[in-house]
Amino acid sequence: QLQLVESGGGTVQSGGSLRLSCAADGFGWDFNAVAWFRQAPGKRREGVSWISSVGRSANDYADSVKGRFTFYRDNAKNAGYLVMNNLTPDDTAVYYCAADASGRGGFDEREYDVWGQGTQVTVSS
Repeated sequence: QLQLVESGGGTVQSGGSLRLSCAADGFGWDFNAVAWFRQAPGKRREGVSWISSVGRSANDYADSVKGRFTFYRDNAKNAGYLVMNNLTPDDTAVYYCAADASGRGGFDEREYDVWGQGTQVTVSS
């Protein structure tokens, strides 16, 4: 089974950028869909972006991040990267990487079998 480790979080001013990394250890990275979720203080966890398993060629973004965030996989490195531009204080949250062994992906967190520990992103105004 995969293990996921996120990194790249930090504090940035409004309008700034960050790149989050999701590094996978274990077998089966290519067969898993991968997603980023986030949870802000006092709010429910929400989906940010997902990419299906290799070969399915599907992905999506939450409306709140479309045009600002880009999520891509580097399968040679067993890693995924979330590039976040034009950040606002509303993007402040703990960001989690998750893997779905079915390969389908989507924004339903119940589909995801493996989760990382999360990385904090704070955007100051």
